[in-house]
Amino acid sequence: MKYIFNFPDIGEGLDEGKVIELFVEVGQTIKAGDLIAQMETDKVVADIPAPKGGKILQLFGKVGDVIHVGKPLAEIEIEGATENTTEPEEEKTAGVVGTLELADSNALLPASLESQPFSSDEIRLTRKALATPHARAIARELGVDINQIIGLGPSGRVRKEDIENYNRKSKQFSKSKRTAETETEDLTYETLTQIRKVIAKNMINSKLNAAHVTIFEEVEISDLIEIKDRYKESYAARNAKLTYLPFIVKATVLALKKHRQLNSEIDMENERMIYKNRYNIGIAIDTPEGLVVPVIRDADQLSIMELTQKITEFAIKSRERKLTIDDMREGTFTISNFGSISGIFGTPVINYPQAGILGIGRIVKKPVVKNDQLAIGNVMGLSMTVDHRIVDGGETARFVKCIIDYLSDPISLMMD
Repeated sequence: MKYIFNFPDIGEGLDEGKVIELFVEVGQTIKAGDLIAQMETDKVVADIPAPKGGKILQLFGKVGDVIHVGKPLAEIEIEGATENTTEPEEEKTAGVVGTLELADSNALLPASLESQPFSSDEIRLTRKALATPHARAIARELGVDINQIIGLGPSGRVRKEDIENYNRKSKQFSKSKRTAETETEDLTYETLTQIRKVIAKNMINSKLNAAHVTIFEEVEISDLIEIKDRYKESYAARNAKLTYLPFIVKATVLALKKHRQLNSEIDMENERMIYKNRYNIGIAIDTPEGLVVPVIRDADQLSIMELTQKITEFAIKSRERKLTIDDMREGTFTISNFGSISGIFGTPVINYPQAGILGIGRIVKKPVVKNDQLAIGNVMGLSMTVDHRIVDGGETARFVKCIIDYLSDPISLMMD
């Protein structure tokens, strides 16, 4: 039986994917669960396994092609199976994310298409040119494939003048092609990646649907630096890289519990607010392919050590492009640590439909007042963007002040 395996819906409303790698070739025999292809979707790179075993008869796409959900990926000859006109029993297949849907009986091909005529576009000439040895020698000297030349001599014989005319036209074509390339050499075109396409779409969606407003603050974190340096070796012994981020996540979660408007979204269609009872914190991570936002679920239930381990895990998976759709679901609030690269303040864009996003800036040494004395402080910039439809300025300021208070007392975060 010939079976068509369609690109499955792997969740989160994805409608297409780009072929990054093909793991099989035509004529290869595979088992159910063997990988067919690696696809770059809007959010992740996912390995796509075969739902059934058999012989690969055809692949519907090559590396770089974009395949839409529900369109064919491969045709498989299933050994020992007979054509079934009834609806197939629903199956579940092992996938990177969720359940892969199987094609229905409409995906069966007719037994053979070999007897159907080819169109003129499908005809490929395999003729060998009729020519004298002398003509062949001229073609070799000019570097011309004589089999590509249409001969105008008797019985289609390729003559000397046919070769010279072909060679002259080829040079003219090459010259015009080089001229066109020279005219555009100051521009380089690259096809948008799936990740960049969805980033662009989501940024515009957020700007069009949320009323962005950003406030800026600073927090002196010398005590936090001292705590981090004190514990980083013991954390490293447990394969966890201690940074400032776990403390920031913990402080943010505790502040969200006191200011629930920041852990909500607005439902204008039904004229209601939706308050989230879980604290799932998205961490914006920069990768060569673009921004990804894996989510730490139930961050309020995790210790600083557990948050550190989760952040380390996400950093590794992001770098190796192994994040799954499930890693990026159900975020309720987002933190963007752009200061790890550069920038003291920014205006981060809300991960719509969330109520807010916290931007973490670079730490700089600057004069501060401590106990009425001038001292050198370590100051971190905070940039808090909120949807002004949901959160007013006063509540935003109180929320940021709450985060500052927690970061100023880092030991309390480790004891919570």
